[in-house]
Amino acid sequence: MKAVQVQVPGGPENLIEVDLPDPLPGPGQVRVKAYAIGVGRPDVLIRKGTYKWMPPLPAIPGAEMAGEIDAIGEGVQQWQPGDRVLVSARELAQRGGCYAQAIVVPHDAPYRLPATLSFEDAVSLPNLQLALALMRAAGDVHGHNPYALITGASGGVAGMLCQVAKLKGLRTIGTSRTADKSSFALKQGFDHVICTSQENQQERVQQITQGHGLSVVFDHLGGQSLIDGLRSLAPLGTVVSYNIVQGMPTQDVFQVMRDLLGKSLAIRCFSMHTFDEDASLRRGLMHEAIELMANGQLKAPEHQVFKLSEVRQTHELLDKGMVRGKLVMHP
Repeated sequence: MKAVQVQVPGGPENLIEVDLPDPLPGPGQVRVKAYAIGVGRPDVLIRKGTYKWMPPLPAIPGAEMAGEIDAIGEGVQQWQPGDRVLVSARELAQRGGCYAQAIVVPHDAPYRLPATLSFEDAVSLPNLQLALALMRAAGDVHGHNPYALITGASGGVAGMLCQVAKLKGLRTIGTSRTADKSSFALKQGFDHVICTSQENQQERVQQITQGHGLSVVFDHLGGQSLIDGLRSLAPLGTVVSYNIVQGMPTQDVFQVMRDLLGKSLAIRCFSMHTFDEDASLRRGLMHEAIELMANGQLKAPEHQVFKLSEVRQTHELLDKGMVRGKLVMHP
């Protein structure tokens, strides 16, 4: 089978297409034939060799795959060949593994997919699972007509967060660096989008919220973005930091919070790895995501589709911050 490996960490050019023997399921395992493979930021960290939960090299990146079960190991009874499933690396002992034409996983790892969900849409389900978890991490949202700010509004996770926030009754404000990304985010359902290269974010937030500020900020950028988010919060507001793509803030975050002491602000650092040892909660969030998408309450973002052989191109887009919606590869 065809697969993509990282043999030496580095840039997109270090993603190597290889031929590997077809994997065979052992007792208690199933093999999933890929029809759609998701591409995301954890894959970049594996490629760079910096992922905190890094698999051993040579490593196959990839955190999500949708397809059909095509082989069953001894003792497996709940699956049949042809069953439509999603594989999320969050259910595997070792992260990654989905940049391949097939993967062998434990029988209790896959999620059953309803026929109403396309494979391309299904690989966005882990982003929706994350969005549901992030909303839970935000806790009670305070304020009259509360607002949520979501950074990187054109991305796949942000699109899911926007929908979940609106489902919970929040008004949504996205941030984006370019006018075309801002336009894309508005089409994805954001109530407002601030183009940070053309507008002052804090001033626009005050205008949009009529001076009340934000109830919650979902920030994956870090750096100055996290500080700006803190300064834009309403009293009792919370920043949920779930990545630091732009690095750590240069300012003393605690000092900023003390400067704004009268607002009683909070920061929560969040990771889905919090649920690594809580399968019931983790899988419950995914089942909720599947139900929400299957019944049409929430929809998958637009996706850009590539071939597995074009994997380097997908990572170049990620590195340049040029992703709109969800990146998907066909094997």
